[in-house]
Amino acid sequence: MPVLDRGGVRIAWDDRGQGTPILLIMGHRYSSAMWYPAFERLGGRYRLISFDNNGTGKSDSRRPTSVAAMTADALAVLDAAGVDSAHVYGVSMGGGIALEFALRHPERTRSVILGCTTAKTEVISRKGSWLVNILYRLPPAILKLLGSSKFKDGYGDAAPDEAIARDMAMLARDPYSATGVLAQHFAIRDYAVDPADVAALKPPALVLHGTQDLAVPYEAGKRLAEMIPGAKLVTFQDIGHNYFVGAGEEANRVVDAFITEVEARR
Repeated sequence: MPVLDRGGVRIAWDDRGQGTPILLIMGHRYSSAMWYPAFERLGGRYRLISFDNNGTGKSDSRRPTSVAAMTADALAVLDAAGVDSAHVYGVSMGGGIALEFALRHPERTRSVILGCTTAKTEVISRKGSWLVNILYRLPPAILKLLGSSKFKDGYGDAAPDEAIARDMAMLARDPYSATGVLAQHFAIRDYAVDPADVAALKPPALVLHGTQDLAVPYEAGKRLAEMIPGAKLVTFQDIGHNYFVGAGEEANRVVDAFITEVEARR
């Protein structure tokens, strides 16, 4: 993967495929490798540009970091790829970064696709930060034991067992820095967006959410879609937070159809 120097912090990024560009922004703790369902299904039709967020994959850890800093990383990756504008697709924390990107750089955003995320309009309390510090230093296997077993380990009752097993195996091999993902956590905690800004969002928007999302409740996704004029909401019934795994084929089909429609209107 090529590497960008962001003030002494290296950000690894990737550029694959040809055609209409999509900038992919992954969520908290995951590296860009976890976009594999999109790579496999959309890679033959689009130019997919992705990067390892702060402290994940092959990128360095910046501590502290912020949503603004990670948004600037995304812009730097798009510049390095030589792309004037792209469809910006983010999931979970990456959805928050994608929303911030579209607000800050509407001229670089052909559309914004917001998966399993919300418009976070207030700063979260700093209470319990000591526990978060401990949790991020536990091995992934222990963290899994501490997690919820509800809705097929959070993937959702409708998620195929083979897709869950594959994703868990991928995640077990996905490297991250405890320092880096802690910085991500605190960046999310300390971030908020003005609802008036979200209501004034200019690029076309697609919101994707599963009804059994344990990390970001489905109602939060619905509110996000209602806040953005003209936004399209697609609901995945009995699917959890990782809808791009649990409803992988359908999710990719919806994204493909949305981008095709937006491109036709350009």
